[in-house]
Amino acid sequence: MLDHLSIQCADFAASAAFYDATLATIGGERIMDFGQVVGYGMQGKPGFWIGLQTTGGDNREVHVAFVAPDRARVRAFFDAAVAAGAEVLHEPRVWPEYHPNYYGAFVRDPDGNNVEAVCHLPE
Repeated sequence: MLDHLSIQCADFAASAAFYDATLATIGGERIMDFGQVVGYGMQGKPGFWIGLQTTGGDNREVHVAFVAPDRARVRAFFDAAVAAGAEVLHEPRVWPEYHPNYYGAFVRDPDGNNVEAVCHLPE
């Protein structure tokens, strides 16, 4: 349904470093860079954008979940996020209340957003 999603960041440099490190673990990369606006994605198409906060007031928390190709990549995403200083919300685990193979990890990005890596495949 979504073509792309963009969020604004109060500390653009910290957020760019966070997403550079974490998205690389699940196969994402910086595809477009316009200085204070960066697009991440796979196979040449940016689907997730960050930019310097220029409108609105205080940042309101958003939840973004990134697909990981396997459970090891969820763990790698989590480890990279923690190494980058992210607050841990939930360590990687199965979430049977969502479905039997839902394996996810949740952290806070530098702006306080709830960021998740998830794999829907069995172990």
